Amino acid sequence: MIALELAKLHARIDGDEEDTLLQLLLDGAVEHCRAYLNCPLYTDEQERAAGEAAGETDGVLLNRDIQTAILLVFSWRYAHREDSAERPLAAERLLDKYRKRAGV
Repeated sequence: MIALELAKLHARIDGDEEDTLLQLLLDGAVEHCRAYLNCPLYTDEQERAAGEAAGETDGVLLNRDIQTAILLVFSWRYAHREDSAERPLAAERLLDKYRKRAGV
């Protein structure tokens, strides 16, 4: 969905010794955003068509806002690896216009 190299560039991380951890954080950032959106997230039109054929009609196609939100969550999780009460609010603001509200 988003290449680890792009996420590392965004977070200004050099080297590859932490790549296993970073991939875990990136996967978690994607899941965080998908859960916040409250709908399926598709990487391309072909994937969306397959989802719609399976009855998932409320999904959203990965776009620049969502990609940026994922990168923000990734960087936030990398910087806040300990327990933190903070949340990546900028990412939520980017996702809000695509979020499916319960019952809507």
